Amino acid sequence: MNYRALSKTEIGQLEQNGCHAQSWDKVNVKEGFDPSRVKNVDFAGTVKIGDFKKAVTVYDGITKPAGLYKCHIQDCIIHDDAYISDVKYLVNYEIQTDAIINSVFALTVSGESSFGNGTEIEIFNEGGGRALPIFDKLSAQVAYLMVTYRHDGEFIKKLTAVIRKYTDSRKSTTGMIGQNARVLNCGTLRNVWIGEAAVINGAIRLEEGTIASTTHDPTYVGSGVIGKKFIILSGSKVDSSALLAKCFIGQGVQMGKQFSAENSAFFANCEGFHGESCSVFAGPYSVTHHKSTLLIAGMFSFYNAGSGTNQSNHMYKLGPVHQGILERGAKTGSFSYLLWPVRVGAFSAIVGKHYANFDTSDFPFSYITELDGKSTLTPAMNLFTVGTRRDSIKWPNRDRRNDPIKYDLINFDLFSPYIVGKVLRAIQTLHDLYEKASRDREYIIHHGIHIKRLLLKSTGKYYEIVIDIFIGDEVLKCIKELPDDPSIDDIKKRLSPEVGLVDTDWVDAAGLLAPRKVISDFMAEVRDNKLGTVEQLNAALNEIYTSYDLHAWAWCADLIEKRLGKRPNELTAEQLRGIITDWQTSSLKLNNMIIKDAEKEFSMKSRIGFGLDGDDEVAEQDFTAVRGSFDNNKFVRETLADSERIKQIAEHWLNILK
Repeated sequence: MNYRALSKTEIGQLEQNGCHAQSWDKVNVKEGFDPSRVKNVDFAGTVKIGDFKKAVTVYDGITKPAGLYKCHIQDCIIHDDAYISDVKYLVNYEIQTDAIINSVFALTVSGESSFGNGTEIEIFNEGGGRALPIFDKLSAQVAYLMVTYRHDGEFIKKLTAVIRKYTDSRKSTTGMIGQNARVLNCGTLRNVWIGEAAVINGAIRLEEGTIASTTHDPTYVGSGVIGKKFIILSGSKVDSSALLAKCFIGQGVQMGKQFSAENSAFFANCEGFHGESCSVFAGPYSVTHHKSTLLIAGMFSFYNAGSGTNQSNHMYKLGPVHQGILERGAKTGSFSYLLWPVRVGAFSAIVGKHYANFDTSDFPFSYITELDGKSTLTPAMNLFTVGTRRDSIKWPNRDRRNDPIKYDLINFDLFSPYIVGKVLRAIQTLHDLYEKASRDREYIIHHGIHIKRLLLKSTGKYYEIVIDIFIGDEVLKCIKELPDDPSIDDIKKRLSPEVGLVDTDWVDAAGLLAPRKVISDFMAEVRDNKLGTVEQLNAALNEIYTSYDLHAWAWCADLIEKRLGKRPNELTAEQLRGIITDWQTSSLKLNNMIIKDAEKEFSMKSRIGFGLDGDDEVAEQDFTAVRGSFDNNKFVRETLADSERIKQIAEHWLNILK
C-alpha cells in the first residue's frame, strides 16, 4: 500500500478538527484520504492512515462514518474503513480493513512480544516436569505427546525445538487487529494479537495473548474477562467474568460465569462455567458447569464433572506432586472426591468419596462407588445405561467448530480397538481373579480397588457383548457397499485386510485413537528431524487420523483370526453367518437393556413432585404434559428404530450367506 505525506491544506483541516501531532511529517496517508473523517486525535510517532469511505455499524442500529475520533494514536498502521473512537491509548498496532475499536482505555504493544505463544504452563502435574508451551496452532495431540512422553528425552527436545521455532516467528513489536474485528468497551489490552472477525466486548484486562479468530468461525471475548498469558482459538467464547492465567483455550470452547482457570488447557468443545481448574489437561468435550467444582492436576476427555466434584493432589508429604487420569467418557457424580494418584477406565461413572489410590484403566464401562469407606468396582455395568449411549451420539452432533482447519483430531467410535483391547484384558483379568479367589472371600482387591467376587464371572460375560458388536460392525462396514446380491467370493475379497498395519496395543491421544506403533513412528520422525515445522506435525497427525478405519479393520481382522483360527477372507459362509448372528443378538440385547434403563425415568418414583395439588391421575397427566410418555420419547424411539435397522441388516446378510 502506497502512502504519501499530508498536504498543508490537509494538516490545516486536521488541526481545525482538534487534531495534534508530535510531527506531521511522520503522519502519512493513502491517496483519497478524507481529513473530515479524523477529529480530536493526538498523533505520535509514525502513523499510516488508509482511506475512509464507508459507514460502519458500531452498535445495534447505530451507524457512523468510518474514521478516527477522539484518540491517542502512536506508531500505528490503520487500513481502509477502520473506525476508531474514544481510545485513550492506541500504540504499536496494525489495524486491518473494516476493524472497529470503540471506547477502550488502552490497546498497546510494549517491546517485543510473542502474544502468548511459547508461554509454558505447568499442566497435569502442579509439581512441574510436564510443562506445555502453548501456541496458536496447538492441537490436543501435540499437547498430549508433549505432556505424557517426558520419558523420551530426545523426542521432547526435538518437539520443543519445533514449537520454539514457530513461537519465535510470532514475535513482533507490532500487534494486529484483524479485518472486521471489533474491540468495544474494554479496559486495558496489552500485547494482544486479535484475529479477523473477533469480538472483544467489555473485557477488563487482557495481557500477553492471542485471540486467533477467523471469518469462518469468529471468537468472542466478553464482559468482565481478565486474561494473562493465554491463547484462544477460533469459534470459542470466553465471557461473563472468566479469569484466565497461563491458559490455552482450543476451538469451539465455551467458558464463563466466573470460571477461574490457571495453568490449564481446554481443547475442542470443552465447557467451563462457575468452577475452577488448576493444572488441568481438559481433552475434547470435557465439561464442568458447577460453582463448587474444582478440577486439579488431572487429565480428562469426553468428561462430565458433577456438582461439587473435587480432587486432591497431595498427601502432605512432598507437596502437590500427584496426578490423576480419567479416560474418555468418564463421569463424576455430585460431590465425588478422588485422592490422586488415580486412573479410571473409559466410560466409567464415579460416585462417592475415594481415599484409595487405584487403577481401573483396563475396566471400561464400570461403576466406581464408595461402600463402607471402600472403593468398589462393578465392571461393565455402565455399558447398559442411557447416559453412555446418549453421550456417544451427542458428541459428534455437538461439534461447534466451523473453522475449515480443525486442529484437534477426534475419533468418536464407542467401540474401537482401543476400547475392545481393554475389554479383552478385562475378561482375562476377571477370569484369572475368579480362578484364584478363595470362595470364602466376599471381595478381592485388584490394583487398589475392591471387586465383589461373585461379579467376576457374570461381568466378564457382559464384556463379550462389546466384542461381538465391534467385530460385526467392522465386518459390515467392509461389505456394506457391495451390490445387492454379491457372491461369497465378492464378500471375501472385501474382507481382505491390508498387510502390516496390525498392532496389538492402541492409544487414545486426547481424542485420536491410533495403534501405538503408528504413534511411535510419528515420534521417530520428529526425533529424526523429518517433521521440522508445526504445519508438518499437524499434517502427519492428520494422516494418522484419516487412516483410522484402515488400522481398525486390520486390528479386527487379527482379532477374528485369533478367535476363529482364520483370516476374515478365509472364513466360510457359516462362520460369517455366525459373526452376523452374534452381532445382531448382542446389539439387540444391548439396546433392550438401555431401553430398560430409560424406562426407569418413567417409573412411579420419577413422578414424585408432579401434580402437586391433585391425585394420582393428575400427577400422571402433569408428568406426561411435562416429560412426555415413554413410547413417544425421542431417545426411546431412536433406539427402537436402531433395533429394527439391526434386524433388517442382519436378515439381509444372513439371507445372502445361505
